[in-house]
Amino acid sequence: MLSAIEKRIVARCEALMDDTLALTRDLVRGYSVLGEEHDALKTMEGWFERLDLPVTRVPLDSPGFADHPHRAPVEWDSTGRYNLVARLNADAPGPHLVFNGHLDVVPAEPNDMWTRPPWEPWEKDGWLHGRGTGDMKAGIAAMTLAVQAVREAGDTIDFPLTLQTVIEEECTGNGALACLHQGYSGDFVLIPEPFGARIYAGQVGVLWFRMRLDGVPAHVLDTRAGRNAIETLVEYLPAFKALEAEINGLPRQAPYDALDSPFNLSIGKIEGGNWASSVPAHATLEGRVGFPPGMTSDAVMDRVRRCIAARHAELADGSPAPRVEFHGFRSEGHLVDLEAPGIALLSRCHQDLLGEPPATYLSTCTTDLRAFHVSGAINGTCYGPVAQRIHGVDECVEIDSIRHVLTTYALFIHRWAEMARAAGDPS
Repeated sequence: MLSAIEKRIVARCEALMDDTLALTRDLVRGYSVLGEEHDALKTMEGWFERLDLPVTRVPLDSPGFADHPHRAPVEWDSTGRYNLVARLNADAPGPHLVFNGHLDVVPAEPNDMWTRPPWEPWEKDGWLHGRGTGDMKAGIAAMTLAVQAVREAGDTIDFPLTLQTVIEEECTGNGALACLHQGYSGDFVLIPEPFGARIYAGQVGVLWFRMRLDGVPAHVLDTRAGRNAIETLVEYLPAFKALEAEINGLPRQAPYDALDSPFNLSIGKIEGGNWASSVPAHATLEGRVGFPPGMTSDAVMDRVRRCIAARHAELADGSPAPRVEFHGFRSEGHLVDLEAPGIALLSRCHQDLLGEPPATYLSTCTTDLRAFHVSGAINGTCYGPVAQRIHGVDECVEIDSIRHVLTTYALFIHRWAEMARAAGDPS
């Protein structure tokens, strides 16, 4: 049952849907693949200022961060790279609520596979299309305008509240980790990842790896004079499938024991050679491997090394051993504490709006919850809009689901404030 103030909040959410969609579109137009997030950051900064939210740039090259034990190693210069944070009532008493969303997106190429250009949002049949609409710019818009809806309804936000919009979620998690490193922490975090209006119950560990093979270059007038690195690389693919099966075959703790094959190994990138009429001298493969909560990234690195070494020994082709590197993600998995007060509060908001309790969702990927859980010991969950084809062609997000997330988040903020006040009332 909604109170009078809660009904006003719901009404303000409806009134702010145009702004929510406008912010989503603006962010989609802000090209924000790795290393080129400036347009989206500039757009977000402008919207924070427009909504009278204090904005702070949180750098990824702050003192001491390079030595953080959970920071993922990167091959690019982090100088000048930053997140944006809007923090309200930092010194106020009460539990600190954090909303976190990532502005970075994966590449959209090949663009000619899209129905329309991926960086120009378009609507069709109740869905908003474009790269990043679902993952996760609509969610960022919803969490931002939820604060505005509460304010416009005449409610008072007098507890510590932080909005984080970060980069590098898609490759390292260093953006969210940089916020925690610089003190932008909290007691509970909500992330509007596009898995729908379900309580996110857990996520797998993720490791990125790279393997480089060297061949022997030669003119194609006699290919036998060389050794084709690309053809050799293909011979390693069955070994990676076997490694995936090996990890999935290990004893698993609940609830991942109920899933058929939750720990996926994907070969996402292959490059090789430099001339069509030359035997290729090199080939490089990059992949991602998932692993269960409770397994360390070091243990998975060892498995990857042993997998490649064993395959090299099997081939016995006289080639030098492949070079193996690990870059980007080395994130451990974890399970969400579904008994936490914040989860219970979110569930009540969901039920009061939709008339039924929320389902839970067990993920086979990773999110920025990793930074909060592993580094900050902060509980939280993901709860966001419904999206299709994220990381794929014609990515889109359901507009009605954006409306629901906006409304649920606004109601959550109001009730969190009530909970904070009650906790501070000695009576």
